[in-house]
Amino acid sequence: MTVLGKIRRSLFSASSSQAVFEQPGFAPEAWPRFHSVVESLLEGYHATLEDSRFEVLVPRLDAIEPELQGFAYEGAGMGLAALDCLAPWKNRVQAFVEGPAAPHIYPTYVGVGLALARLRRKPEPFFLKRLDPVLGWVAIDGYGFHEGFFARRRTMEQKIVPSHLSSYARRLFDQGVGRAIWFSNAAIAGRVVTVINSFPQGRQSDLWSGVGLACAYAGGADAVTLEELCDLAKPYRFQLARGAAVAAQGRLQANNLAPHTELACQIFCSLSSAEAARIINVTREDLPTGGSEPAYEIWRQRAQARFSAQQEEGTYTL
Repeated sequence: MTVLGKIRRSLFSASSSQAVFEQPGFAPEAWPRFHSVVESLLEGYHATLEDSRFEVLVPRLDAIEPELQGFAYEGAGMGLAALDCLAPWKNRVQAFVEGPAAPHIYPTYVGVGLALARLRRKPEPFFLKRLDPVLGWVAIDGYGFHEGFFARRRTMEQKIVPSHLSSYARRLFDQGVGRAIWFSNAAIAGRVVTVINSFPQGRQSDLWSGVGLACAYAGGADAVTLEELCDLAKPYRFQLARGAAVAAQGRLQANNLAPHTELACQIFCSLSSAEAARIINVTREDLPTGGSEPAYEIWRQRAQARFSAQQEEGTYTL
C-alpha cells in the first residue's frame, strides 16, 4: 500500500460517508440534509492527497459551488495536516492559510483538527508550534467535532473529554461537539436541545456556541426552527449569537455568504450578517498576547459582551 493509501485508510476507514450517518443516535434526516457538506469536504480532502501543489489544488477547490467551498477547504486542511504529520519538517497548512487559503482560514484549521483526531495525535503540541497563535485554537474545535461525530458513544453518551487536553482546550473541544450535535441531529431543534441538556451545565455554553456556528455556516433549518432554537437556548442566547456571528465573518471574508447565514444572524443576533461580522472584526483589534488567558478567549468574551450589551440596550454601537 502506498503512503497516501495509508493516510486515506487512517483518516476514513468507514465503508462510506453515508454509513456514519446511519449509526445509532443520528437522526434519519441528517444524511439527506447535509450530504452535500460531507461530499464537498471529501472532495477537498481527496483533491489534496491527489496533488497538494497549491497551483493545482486551489482551482479544484474554487470550482466547487461557492456556498460549499468552505467545506472543501476544510477537507484540504485535513489532507495537508495529514501530510504535515507524515513529513513534520514541512508546514503545508500554514503556507496554505498564509497564501491562497487566507480567506478560508477558519474551515482550514477545523480540517487540521479533524486530521489530528483521526490520526490520534495530540492537537495542542501540533498547533501551538505550527499555526496562527490566535486562530490556531480553531483546530481544537475540529478535534471536538470529530470526537462528537465519530466517537459518539464516548463523547455524547459517556460525556468523556480527552484527558490530554488543557482546561481551555476543553472549552473549544465542546464547541466542536456542539457543531457535531447540530449535524448529527439534522438541525431539529428539539433533538438538539435534548442532547445539550444531557451534558453538565458547565459545558453547555460552549456547546451552544458550536450550535450557533454550525447552524449559521451550514444551514439546515428554516426561520421557524431558528426562532424556536433561540427561545430554547436561554440563558445561552449570547453564545448562540456569537457562534452565528463568527460564521458570518468567515463567510463574508471568503465572499460566499449564504441565505441561511443571513437568516441566522437576523434571528440570533438581531443584526444583518454584515453587522454581526463587523462585531467579530472589531473585537479582534488590539488583542493582548502573552498573558495567562489565550487571546482567542479574550476575543470570544469581547464579542459575547457586545451581544449582551445590544440585548440590554436595544441598540448597537461600535
